[in-house]
This record gives sequence, structure tokens and C-alpha cells, in this order.
Amino acid sequence: MMKLSRFLNSNRNVVGKGTDVRDGSALHALTFQAGISTGGKSSIQDRVFAPYSVFKGKAALSIEPVLPTFSKFGSGNLRVDRRGSMMLTFLPAIGERKYDYEKRQKFALSATEVGSLISTGPKDSCEFFHDPSMLSSNAGQVRKNLSIKPHADGSGYFVSLSVVNNILKTTERFTVPVTTAEFTVLKTACSFALPHIMGWDRLTTPLPGTLAPKLSKVDPQMPDLEWDK
Repeated sequence: MMKLSRFLNSNRNVVGKGTDVRDGSALHALTFQAGISTGGKSSIQDRVFAPYSVFKGKAALSIEPVLPTFSKFGSGNLRVDRRGSMMLTFLPAIGERKYDYEKRQKFALSATEVGSLISTGPKDSCEFFHDPSMLSSNAGQVRKNLSIKPHADGSGYFVSLSVVNNILKTTERFTVPVTTAEFTVLKTACSFALPHIMGWDRLTTPLPGTLAPKLSKVDPQMPDLEWDK
């Protein structure tokens, strides 16, 4: 974590108050140096997932898995504390190969939504709607809409995120055009990560000398990961 912090700090320029500008080349390098690891010393937990990023003229898009978390009952069984997801992060461009990291927006795809993305065909489109504050007193005040629509010529897709915040009276929109090849990589990455964000690798790869843990039937709501910056 210290190495990642030094890497980020050495490749950012602060322009004005509250603006964190990062160079596209630095963010691209971070794609291969950073990742999410469940930590721990056991072989089952020694996994690292590197984000996949696409940088375009007006915005950048990054996707990475957020693994589920568990707590253990006295009986040894596990309970799901937080469901896993595929986290999409959008960053607006404010210059050539410059992106404003402070104004990033996130969208967490559930396992079912990941399935919809993976099954998207060459002429298909899909759309997802989220209310990050649906369980709070601010329910309905912030709306996030993620849409994936094919190019008219079949050469790729437009991946767009709109965020309407009635509390701050703001509307933000990010659109990242991706090629067919880039979208194929994105879908393949989601396919690979899907069993991990569902926690099924914990079931199929038990710790040495132990039985596969049994997950409880607890069905918690997704946390406010989209607010986590």
C-alpha cells in the first residue's frame, strides 16, 4: 500500500483547490501495478486482480472486482457481510491525457448485472439504474444511469454514465467509446471475476485440512460502494 501511495503522489498534479489531475500514462501504468488482493497468508486468499482501463479523449473508464467480505459464526460457517461487485470508475478529461481524479464517479455492477453485460451481443444494448442512497433519508435524490449501446457501424460501443444529484443540483455525464476488442476484453475480465465476486472460489477451494465453508442465507443489501472514494 505504501508503494501505491508513493506512485500516485508522484504522478499527480494539483491544479486549484479540490482538483486532482493525473496523467494518462501514469494511470495506465497503475493499471498494471495496482490491484485488489484479499490479503492473508493462505493459498486460497493469495489472489490479485489488476484493473482494466480504457483512456479516451473526453473520459477514462476503469473496471475492477470488489471481492465479498465474510464473517465467521462460532460454528465455523461463514456469513456474507458485503456482496462482491464489478466496480466501474469514470474520470473526466480536463486536457490532453489529463484526467480529474477528484471528480471520478463509480458504478457497482452486481453479479446479475455483470451477467447482463457479459451476454450483450454485437447489436444489443443494456441499461442499469442505481440509487446509491435508497436506504437512507436521501433516497431518490441521486440517480445513476449506466448505459451500453452499440455503435451504428458495429465497430464498438458507447459506455455512458449519467449522475443526477438533486442535493447538489448537479448533472454529470461521462461517455467512453470502446472498440469491439476493448469491449471483448472487458467482458472476458468480467467472466473471469464473476465467481470471485460471488464468493464461489471460497466454496470450491477450501483451506487445506478443512471442509468447504457453508454460506448462510443472509441476503444483505449492496453497500454504498459507489460513494466510496
